[in-house]
Amino acid sequence: MGRRVLVVDDDALILEVTAAMLNDLGCEVVTALCGEDALERLKRDQGIEILITDINMPNMDGYELVDRARAIRAGLKVIMLSGRECGVNGLPFIRKPFFEQDLLETMRRTTGTC
Repeated sequence: MGRRVLVVDDDALILEVTAAMLNDLGCEVVTALCGEDALERLKRDQGIEILITDINMPNMDGYELVDRARAIRAGLKVIMLSGRECGVNGLPFIRKPFFEQDLLETMRRTTGTC
């Protein structure tokens, strides 16, 4: 089996498409529609190695999610997604909308592929 990836986005369609892309790349995918749900999944699933999250989400943005997630799992690898932001904080970043090839190339450079 591939590596376990947690994908977080408050837009269900984007979440579904991103999960499908990751499945095509051989990843095992866990999804969450919000930061709180993502943190619960991360606490329960010790196999999650990579977090891919949207930046702009209600209640908890992607940056706060990353900080809280890394407090739970220090070695967690992260890729940020956004259609509005310009990727800051030195974290790997993909601008939405994106293609499967964009995701693959970013993973190769930053987190390793599935």
